[in-house]
Amino acid sequence: MNIQYYGHSCFKITTKPSGRATEDLVFFIDPFDKSIGLRPPQGQADAVFITHEHHDHNNAEALKGSPIVVNTPGEYSIKGMNIVGIDSWHDDQNGMLRGHNCIYIFEAEEMKICHLGDLGTNLDSEQLEMIEGVDVLFVPIGGKYTIDSKKAVEIVRKIEPVIIIPMHYKTKESILDIDDEKKFCAEIGNCPAQKIPKLTFKKKDLENKNMEVVLMEIS
Repeated sequence: MNIQYYGHSCFKITTKPSGRATEDLVFFIDPFDKSIGLRPPQGQADAVFITHEHHDHNNAEALKGSPIVVNTPGEYSIKGMNIVGIDSWHDDQNGMLRGHNCIYIFEAEEMKICHLGDLGTNLDSEQLEMIEGVDVLFVPIGGKYTIDSKKAVEIVRKIEPVIIIPMHYKTKESILDIDDEKKFCAEIGNCPAQKIPKLTFKKKDLENKNMEVVLMEIS
């Protein structure tokens, strides 16, 4: 599995399909438009997953290849990859401020990947149970529009993923008024010194790892 970061909450994930399919499955999560100061993602995609319909998360038109677009909770299967979308809130007032948010869980290459989207509040017991056992967790940390770094660390410690990838935080190119990664790193205490351009791994590579933070450069 290969993960690349385009900034904000957007990732490109390339994975091996299950079953008889032979070509890699390429999908994007939360592609954004140019309004946030970052270069929108480009490239071919088999599928696009949108956590909510805000302009900085739903720019599926930027991608090529007539991808399947998923933007609602439910159960899906694409090239043998199973996906579950879980309804959640974009704020701490039951959606009164910013509406719904869809958490996605992807199962591929015998691993479980979870993207929390623009989660704005605590996870309830049912949501936590569905996310239990996740290998890689994408978690927003910037605050203001999502949970902040302190709440993010609380949630991460409940889930205990193998790999933690922070997202939705202030970067050099972004014009958004949100926190950078420093508060989160101070709170969790084990951030790496360097960011990496991409993350490539297999299930066996995750053995003996626990709650390891990975900071990613923008592609």
